[in-house]
Amino acid sequence: MSAFIERPSEESLPADNDGLTLRISGVIDESVVDGPGMRYVLFVQGCPHRCPGCHNPQTHDFEGGTLITVEDALAKIRATLDNDPLIDGMTISGGEPMSQAVALVPIAREAKSRNLDLMIYSGYTYEQLREMAQTDESIGYLLDNADKLVDGPFLMAERDLTLEFRGSRNQRYIDLVKTRKTGEVTPFVSDKWDIPL
Repeated sequence: MSAFIERPSEESLPADNDGLTLRISGVIDESVVDGPGMRYVLFVQGCPHRCPGCHNPQTHDFEGGTLITVEDALAKIRATLDNDPLIDGMTISGGEPMSQAVALVPIAREAKSRNLDLMIYSGYTYEQLREMAQTDESIGYLLDNADKLVDGPFLMAERDLTLEFRGSRNQRYIDLVKTRKTGEVTPFVSDKWDIPL
C-alpha cells in the first residue's frame, strides 16, 4: 500500500499571516546538532506526548513559552537568514510542531522559498501524520514540503546516543523527498562518513 493518502485540497491553508500566532519555546540561530549542515532551529511550545526523559521537557506545557505573531517570527527568521550566508537548513522541533501546523505553514513556505533544507521533528509516526493529514491540510503541507522527518516518540528504553539526530532507536530519520518519490518510507542515509581517499 502506498504511503500517500488522499486528503482535501490545500485551499483552506492560510493565504496570508494576518492573525496567526505561534507559541514558541525558543530559537537557535546557528546549530549543527539539529540536522545536517548549519541550521536555523525553531522550537515550538506545547507537546501532547510528554515523553519521559525528553531532551526538551520545558517545551511540554502548552501555556509556556512565548506567544508571538507569525509575522514577528518571519521577521526574525528573515533578519537572521539575510545576514548569515552559512545557514543552509531550517529545523522545526519542539514540543510537537504538528500541534501548531497551521502557524508553521508560512514558516515552511519561507524556508522553501530560500531553498533551505527543511527538517521536522515529531513525536507522531509518519503513518500517524499521513492519517492526520486527511483532515488537516496544514500537516499535509508540512509533510509534502519538508525534506526530512524524525518521527516517533522518544522512548527511554530505546535510548541510543550514537544515533544521528535522534535519541531512541524507535525513531526514524526519514528522507521525505525519496519517500514522496517511491511511495515507501525511506530512511535518510547520511554521506558524512563518505570521505574520498
